[in-house]
Amino acid sequence: MTWTGSMYAAGSSLPAKAVMLGGIAAGVTGAAYLGGFEGLQLVSIGIFTVTVFATLFFWKFRLAIAFLGIVTLLATQVLDITSFVESCELPTIMFLVGMMVTVGALKELGFFSWIIQSVISMKGMTGGLFTVTLVVLSALMACAVDEVTSIVFMSALIFQVCDTLKLRPTPFLIIAVLATNIGSSGTMLGNPVGILIGHKSGLTFPDFITWAFPVMLLSLVSALALVAAWYRKDIALLSEKLKERREQGLGLGPMVRIPYGKGLAILLVLLALIASHTRLEGALGLATNTMLIVAPMAVAGVLMLWRHERARHYVEGEVEWWTLLFFMMVFAKAGTLEHTGVTVKVATDFARTFGDSPSALVPVVLATSAVGSAFVDNVVFVAAFIPVVKEFNSMPLWWALLFGACFGGNITMIGSTANIVALGQLEKRYRKHIGFFEWLKVGLLAGVVTCAVAWLGISLLTPFMPEMKAPAAHMGAVERGGAAVEDGAEGGR
Repeated sequence: MTWTGSMYAAGSSLPAKAVMLGGIAAGVTGAAYLGGFEGLQLVSIGIFTVTVFATLFFWKFRLAIAFLGIVTLLATQVLDITSFVESCELPTIMFLVGMMVTVGALKELGFFSWIIQSVISMKGMTGGLFTVTLVVLSALMACAVDEVTSIVFMSALIFQVCDTLKLRPTPFLIIAVLATNIGSSGTMLGNPVGILIGHKSGLTFPDFITWAFPVMLLSLVSALALVAAWYRKDIALLSEKLKERREQGLGLGPMVRIPYGKGLAILLVLLALIASHTRLEGALGLATNTMLIVAPMAVAGVLMLWRHERARHYVEGEVEWWTLLFFMMVFAKAGTLEHTGVTVKVATDFARTFGDSPSALVPVVLATSAVGSAFVDNVVFVAAFIPVVKEFNSMPLWWALLFGACFGGNITMIGSTANIVALGQLEKRYRKHIGFFEWLKVGLLAGVVTCAVAWLGISLLTPFMPEMKAPAAHMGAVERGGAAVEDGAEGGR
């Protein structure tokens, strides 16, 4: 996380950035006023804009800024305590807490070290095979646990191989990050964006496997072809180094026996509970996605009983409370955009400009979320954009939002948490930096290609997608054909 802060701190003073922030906030609020927004809507837009850009400009103060934003919203009566609690997305937060505790236990049980060692010990390894393994494993680990855990352990694998062979790690680290962000869209587990979309839309884990996972795989193949061509010289050099090492009878690192069975069993139980949550909810008469939220918490609770001497460490050391509190504040701010009718009006303008059919709106939502997530934390962007998509409540648009947010994170070096973590590890280990444009050249190409493939995949699957039930929290409706906003806009006047 410190990477982003240091990057934005460079080259501009605090007063200059404060003036820039004020100018951006004034510009956005002024444009909103000219666009027909009024009263509390303008206050909500202004505070949300300040929060987003202040987070970018003053990254290390992001939680303080988020807290002060909530205070301002409460003081101006844009937000009340009841709405604040409802908008904080506590189910999503508790899901993430359960996953973080479980992943912490899996680390201690050696599960991820076993995966790394299994790759290192593969016979007949070549540069091409290593690249394919890196891409597939990064994506699947992101699907099964989360993007941050995936990139942490894939980075360890890359550093060990490149240190042993005296190779530059940067190309392979970028490859792993690209694959991790793509893979994070395959299930609800890979990215906080996925669980947030699932919770707000009513989409289930089986829905993600049925509709998102195939598109993710197709996009992953296109990305693999791209990076194989882009980094062909580095991959060829890796093959030469591996061949030389085999001729000397040497491996890629020391092999030790790792008892991975318990960790693997825990992960499989967790995945089985999550995968079957729809049937369990039906059998037990529970609300949609209740078991999805409960499963990680249940597994985490059992683990804390079993390893009770480490329970406190799991909760205090493995759970990223700083990040989760920041998410809660952002979710609450995004909720005010919905409560004041901002998102209803935006959805109406979308329908008036682009029509209301999924075929017309999918590329718009995909491109908007990709560009937004390239420069703003994708959780922040998606939290603000979800109420807009919810007004249309069309399954293709939910998938467009998911893929745009995840794939757009590849465009810039600050586009996702996985990028920031990987760059931080590279800086810490080698004191080396990746230039913004060095990343942008391959990241932009990867983002455009994978978003285009996602658009194609969604378009092919749309005729087979079922109609969605209106969410319980649905506010108002967009009158098709660009009609006026009904109830939502009134709340802002």
